[in-house]
Order: sequence, then structure tokens, then C-alpha cells
Amino acid sequence: MYIILVYDISLENGGAKIWRDTYKICKKYLSHVQNSVFEGEISESQLFELKKQLSKTIRKDMDSLILFKSRNERWLEKDILGVDIRATDRFI
Repeated sequence: MYIILVYDISLENGGAKIWRDTYKICKKYLSHVQNSVFEGEISESQLFELKKQLSKTIRKDMDSLILFKSRNERWLEKDILGVDIRATDRFI
């Protein structure tokens, strides 16, 4: 399945560490698109692990995380305005 993950971590009360940990977890499973947005193909079992790790990391009373799911990327229409960061992130 193809997912887009978006998160908003409050920087209050140690939020910087929560933000870093959330970023690292997402980076293991998905491609970083911009700031707090990730996307990519993921299996059901990987999604289960991702959600399990993230639910242990975020503070449910302060932070927010949204997952958008699609069967695959071709069913998702994207319009990009401005710089397409993905076009430059593959350079070494």
C-alpha cells in the first residue's frame, strides 16, 4: 500500500526529542518529502510496526499524526507548486 504520513509535534516539554525520534522512525520506513511529511510504499506488517513505534513515541495529548492510505501511488494525484524537493534529493 502507499501512504502519506504527516505529523505535528509540539516543541513544549521536551518536544524536540520527540520530534527527532518521530523523524528517525518515519525515515526507516518511508521517504522524507518535506518538513514533517513522509510518503512511500509499505507492507501491512511494516505499517503495523511503524504505527506501534510511533504510538510509543508521540504524546497523545500534545502531538498529532495523520496517515493517508492508498492502494498504490498511481491512484494518488499530486500537484506540486514551487520547488519539487524530491527531484533534488537523489543527487550524491
